[in-house]
Amino acid sequence: MARLNYGIIGCGMMGHEHLRNIALVENAGVAAIFEPDPAMRRAASAIVPQAVMAGSIGELLAVEEVNCLLIASPNYLHLRQLEEIASIRALPVLVEKPLFTAPEDAPRLAALRAGYRAPIWVAMEYRYMPPVARLIEEAEAATGGIRMLTIREHRFAFLQKVGDWNRFNSNTGGTLVEKCCHFFDLMRHILKSDPVRVMASGGQDVNHLDEVYEGKRSDIWDNAYVIVDFASGARAMLELCMFAEGSRYQEEISAVGPLGKIECHVPGPGRFWPDHLGEPPVAQLVVSPRNPKGPKFVEIPVDPHLLAAGDHNGSTFYQHQRFQRAACGGQSVEVSLDDGWWAVAMGLAAQQSAATGKAVDLSATSYRVV
Repeated sequence: MARLNYGIIGCGMMGHEHLRNIALVENAGVAAIFEPDPAMRRAASAIVPQAVMAGSIGELLAVEEVNCLLIASPNYLHLRQLEEIASIRALPVLVEKPLFTAPEDAPRLAALRAGYRAPIWVAMEYRYMPPVARLIEEAEAATGGIRMLTIREHRFAFLQKVGDWNRFNSNTGGTLVEKCCHFFDLMRHILKSDPVRVMASGGQDVNHLDEVYEGKRSDIWDNAYVIVDFASGARAMLELCMFAEGSRYQEEISAVGPLGKIECHVPGPGRFWPDHLGEPPVAQLVVSPRNPKGPKFVEIPVDPHLLAAGDHNGSTFYQHQRFQRAACGGQSVEVSLDDGWWAVAMGLAAQQSAATGKAVDLSATSYRVV
């Protein structure tokens, strides 16, 4: 397989996780980095000292060795940077979620999709967490056809980011876009159907209440419930709480159908697990048939090297392996612009529903997929 020489655009906290995982992928490396923040740039240079430190996207694209790109910049920059890349040198791109942050961005994304001639893969890491991937693989047989899907994330608060950009809805698209587009993508992917209606309740109740940046008070939400109806007749629910870092598992997903239930339990980052509790928990898969009754438990361990390379249960590594095959023509893109678009549309609809107290019909929204 041909070697991937990444150009990295944005190399803060998530960008550094990508650097550590690219280092574990065979025939892959980092040729150039564009990161405006001096501290993050120095830290990235220490990890990959051979990489050219570019002063702009244009300079990065001028590095001849670069043959693919990773965008890991703040949310509100993603679409603008994709457009700039398209105008200079269209290379295969792995772009972090979310693709866009506001309804008015959707027509620009449609134009990009129509004109970009290289693969664009949206970074939805949660699909590739080993316990989640195992649930997806076995869900149909275990349930006999999913009718109800529940995703619960009980976790820590938003971490500090460069310039505190993630403290404001205007920069992130809102928590239900920034954080939860992963889960809305999982809903569509697992149910193999598109959403038709979204109902939500959420707000900012515990975290960041007293944080003020340059005279502006943080308005990012920290908890929500979201219910989604799908065209297939299935329904899904998201429960998010970002002041529950004492939980044993961070993500818990359950799918239920006429034959039974399948669920997975995914621990959070091992670096946050308290030392006095011993070793961090191992992910679990649980299958609970209706007949014969009785749950069956299977542990889903992850390579310790992958756990040490990031906060997403090894999924960032597996995602890069698949992106490498797509960039080299060995497979199709698994998470397309359409997938990324739907995930944001669902998040924006959830934000709107929670703000207005009304259900949102996705067929009537201005940011729906066209």
